[in-house]
Amino acid sequence: VLANLNHHNVVGVIDKGKEGETYFIVMEYVEGETLKDVLARDLIVPQKRALDILTQTLNGLAYAHGTGVVHRDIKPGNIMLNSEGVVKIADFGLARAIVTSETTGLTQGLLIGTVAYLAPEQVERGVADARTDVYSACIVLYESIVGQTPFTGETPMSVAYQHVHAHVPAPSAIRPEIPHQVDELVLTATKQDP
Repeated sequence: VLANLNHHNVVGVIDKGKEGETYFIVMEYVEGETLKDVLARDLIVPQKRALDILTQTLNGLAYAHGTGVVHRDIKPGNIMLNSEGVVKIADFGLARAIVTSETTGLTQGLLIGTVAYLAPEQVERGVADARTDVYSACIVLYESIVGQTPFTGETPMSVAYQHVHAHVPAPSAIRPEIPHQVDELVLTATKQDP
């Protein structure tokens, strides 16, 4: 299924196969950097550019969702920005076919994904579908415009607990210049009830 993803906002698969006992996948080369690299260097992304990155990310995710694939690990390190500013979603390694709305993100009791970006239903019930990718993408938006993720803690479990039991704060609570429309977008997309 993943080899059939063909969208300008998704890193393309060129070839796949098996050599001896080793399976391989050849992916499109993306000249550029990850959003994680940009945030490490610049701390925040200008709001207009952050919203453009979100839009392109959601376009690529909508395509993947339309083919029956949910990513399950949207984070700045998996959002590549090519030299022309085009978003390329990478690392569908945790992706799973969408079978039902009860598709699981749990494997033998372990959470799958990066805890800072996990949707509450992934933490609480192991459920992953298109809505979990949207939640994660808006956590990435939050981090891009605020300069930090909404929840931090001493352990991954304390961060996961906050995703389930605390509301994502409005970005303007940290950066007052952020307009209320962006607050509404983030708060709506990150509600605990998918």
